[in-house]
Amino acid sequence: MDSWVRFNSQSQAKEKVIRAAQYACILLGYTLQKSGSGAELRKTVSQMEAHMSLTRKLLRLGNSVEALEAAKRAIHFSDGVLRLCLTVSHLNRAMYFACDNILWAGKTGLISKLNQQKWSQRSFRYYLFALVLHLTRDVYELGLLMECEARNRATKVSPLPVDQVYAPSSSPSPAVPNLVIPEQFRRQLHLLLTVLYNNPPLLLDLLKNSCDIFIPLDRLGIYSTGSGFVGACGLTSSVLSILTMIHPWLKLKP
Repeated sequence: MDSWVRFNSQSQAKEKVIRAAQYACILLGYTLQKSGSGAELRKTVSQMEAHMSLTRKLLRLGNSVEALEAAKRAIHFSDGVLRLCLTVSHLNRAMYFACDNILWAGKTGLISKLNQQKWSQRSFRYYLFALVLHLTRDVYELGLLMECEARNRATKVSPLPVDQVYAPSSSPSPAVPNLVIPEQFRRQLHLLLTVLYNNPPLLLDLLKNSCDIFIPLDRLGIYSTGSGFVGACGLTSSVLSILTMIHPWLKLKP
């Protein structure tokens, strides 16, 4: 099992590069369509995108095993929220890859009379649920880090003298209530930006999952954004994934 996981991890970099090229073709096809380019050129780009999609499915054969191994590791996490989110997310990824493998067999003719539309929709549903759980994990970790940063800032602020704390105000200020909400919002925004700036792995994972989630939303018809936006999101998330492979310290752990 471990040897297969190691072998499979070596093909992930190639799959991410091909994924970036695939979504670049989708974005290029949308641009050519908007610019009114020739139908022959658009057909060529569409065929390239289809070939890359089929190649990615081939490279993902057996990824369900790796997802199941990740779920087995996640179930032992001490944090209950992380344990739930990551375990269920990896299980959904395993089902997504399994459906993807069946689609590959149908597209290559190994399985005849396969309802590819049904299996494609089923695959994207598992993919969407996995992304929702990943985003939930990101937001949860972001909340924990913001609480920690807020506590650290509170301990660094020196308390006011007692006579200033209990000194009666000379005159009430009616403008104070109107300034409380904007000031709190500004502080929370500054706190959020500080936490994201100090935690690049969390920032990249949040951006990557936020981009990816529009792909199944569009494919399932839940929130249609168009091929151009889907291509841009897929290309962006692929580049971010490649970046985490080049620099492993940018990958969010666990």
